Amino acid sequence: MDITFSVVIPLYNKGREIARTLGGVAAQTYTPLEVIVVDDGSTDDSARVVEGLDLPGVRLIRQPNGGVSAARNRGIAEAKGDYIALLDADDYWKPEYLERVAALIGRYPGCGLYSMGFEVHRPEGVFPNETVMQEGIVGNYFRTAMRVNLTQTSSVTIPRAVFERLGGFPEGMKLGEDQYVWTKIARTYPVCYSPQRFSEFNLMAQNRSAQNYKMERTPYSFWEFYDPGTPDCNEYVARCEIGKALVHSVYGYTDAALEVERRYSYNRHYRLGWWKLRILNRLPVMWRRPLLDSYKRVTWLVSKKGLLG
Repeated sequence: MDITFSVVIPLYNKGREIARTLGGVAAQTYTPLEVIVVDDGSTDDSARVVEGLDLPGVRLIRQPNGGVSAARNRGIAEAKGDYIALLDADDYWKPEYLERVAALIGRYPGCGLYSMGFEVHRPEGVFPNETVMQEGIVGNYFRTAMRVNLTQTSSVTIPRAVFERLGGFPEGMKLGEDQYVWTKIARTYPVCYSPQRFSEFNLMAQNRSAQNYKMERTPYSFWEFYDPGTPDCNEYVARCEIGKALVHSVYGYTDAALEVERRYSYNRHYRLGWWKLRILNRLPVMWRRPLLDSYKRVTWLVSKKGLLG
């Protein structure tokens, strides 16, 4: 089977990282049909860096800033390959990545989403995305995704026909836009997963999306997916929205966070997150971020360093 990939990379102020990212694409053992870089109104030298690399098969598209979803959608609309391989401008693929994805598609045709394992690069070091999952079709995506991190945008490949049928990324959504798409796809198509780790998720890059967060204005919401007949999906939707609301609360958007607290009080599998949100919403805004950051730091150290065992 001849599998053609269009690599789509949204770019916004990643001048320090984009050369390494594109270098990883150029080194692939399975050559993509094209690489589409959409510069989303960068104010640094990101676009000039791409032009200066002069890599074959790389096409740079410039557009006014519209957000990561708008940039990805533009790249998808321009794509000619049968499969859209998503890659963020500060992440990295090892040389075998597309080769392994192509093999996965060959073994499990007809899926709506193909996801691979990944490594997380943090200031403290490099950590694998740990999972006990085996390669294959995910039996119940929503139930599984509540306990295992199955997807990270730079390790996901989606048939272009799926985007043509279901639509693209939710423009205007600043947090969880990728999970929104995974939810939309998993409600309709089987999802395929492999634990092989051939991509790197970089948490040390400049311009991380939540560093200077302003409240999103978008017509899209995870609430669209709520259905009394799909309890597992509803639990996953609640988890996604509560995760976003924690950020909203930290940045002082208390009314929006309280609405999520009220709407998703039905959840049973993410009660800890719901209680964190409930507590934050009742604290002075200046206390919220330090408290949540400290909590995240401690729980991460416990889980990675075994401090309690």
